[in-house]
Amino acid sequence: MGAAYTGDESRTEAGRRKLGAFPVTRMRMHRKAARLTANTSARLTRPTSSYDAIILGAGGAGLMCAAVAGQRGRRVLVIDHADAPGKKILISGGGRCNFTNIHTAPDRYLSANPHFAKSALGRYSPADFLALVERHGIAWHEKTLGQLFCDGSARQIVAMLLDEAARGRVDIHLGRAVAAVDHADGLYRIRPADALATAPVLVIATGGPSIPKMGATGFAYDLARRFGLKVVEPRPALVPLTLGGDDLLFRSLSGVSTEVIARCDKAAFREAALLTHKGLSGPAILQISSYWRHGRPITLDFLPGAETGWLIEAKRARPRATLAATLRALLPVRLADVLAERIGLVGDLGNLSDRALQEAERRLAGWTFMPNGTEGYAKAEVTAGGIATEGLSSQTMEARRVPGLYAIGEAVDVTGWLGGYNFQWAWASGWAAGQAL
Repeated sequence: MGAAYTGDESRTEAGRRKLGAFPVTRMRMHRKAARLTANTSARLTRPTSSYDAIILGAGGAGLMCAAVAGQRGRRVLVIDHADAPGKKILISGGGRCNFTNIHTAPDRYLSANPHFAKSALGRYSPADFLALVERHGIAWHEKTLGQLFCDGSARQIVAMLLDEAARGRVDIHLGRAVAAVDHADGLYRIRPADALATAPVLVIATGGPSIPKMGATGFAYDLARRFGLKVVEPRPALVPLTLGGDDLLFRSLSGVSTEVIARCDKAAFREAALLTHKGLSGPAILQISSYWRHGRPITLDFLPGAETGWLIEAKRARPRATLAATLRALLPVRLADVLAERIGLVGDLGNLSDRALQEAERRLAGWTFMPNGTEGYAKAEVTAGGIATEGLSSQTMEARRVPGLYAIGEAVDVTGWLGGYNFQWAWASGWAAGQAL
């Protein structure tokens, strides 16, 4: 299920060819960062403002949906309690925004309905978003495993979305918490503070509770339940795992990183793992955390490139070497010493039986950890679970039994792998809803 760690191919001819049908023009940013225009900085000054659609949430999915609908002639209002749009976009990818992944496919998303994301992802692809990025003159590059980043800043992506929203004459109101949401006579009534906005369409795009310091909450779930939609139990995903019990020894290796294959049930990812003072982190662990449940083990293959029988071959080549010395040549020294100590084979390899060495190989290829938890929403990059897809149309994202109510982005029970997949879901689900409003 995971992909091989290929290294940074973005600057090579082979890396460019790998992009296939993707445009490969290297365009430099020439537009000024978008500012909040009259449309995006206005306030609800009239007692009642009427719109064709109201979108709750000015993140990636909400802004995409607003821009698409606005450019189709819909009068759209976006409301967000945050004081700036796209806050999660701004901190993503180390500030450079891993805005999509060229390997996007439905099987790289978790959902109670694994087929739900197919329609939206199929109709708005990474190539479509990349074309938008290039139209705005944003320079980009590919890193490992198909991840696309801005050369410059994540602010360019937010500026691009705001520019697109401005083209659709979208109103964006920030710093306004929603005090009440009502539905009657075919209209949704939204009350931010002492104002009132109405529309026949309401889009839930407020995300999940991951990264609460950014203002993230479970508002989307509460609102969905109020309108009779089911919610799949939310949980932190793409999150570090914590260790206890017999695994505490590994916490002494905080800061040590090595390439592994992390496995949980049928899921497997070959990337770097990082040992921390709380447990396990790094890309491989973040990936596998989305599949992990309390009470289940995970395993790490510490030598993913090793062939069966490698330790017996090492015994023949260097019979006077110890297991610790042999592992030091392949792994970070501190990690090698702890693994050798835990395996407990004493003496030179030449004095150890082949059976003992085979057992050591087995343990190194499938070292079992029993996490006791995660670092929670504070460290989770996304939220798994969310508004149940069984109540939504995969074509339009509209609630099947609540006319005019839509849900998109992270708020929905669709969670992607690490590496730009969740942004692609935001763009695709936002586009699908925007086309339907």
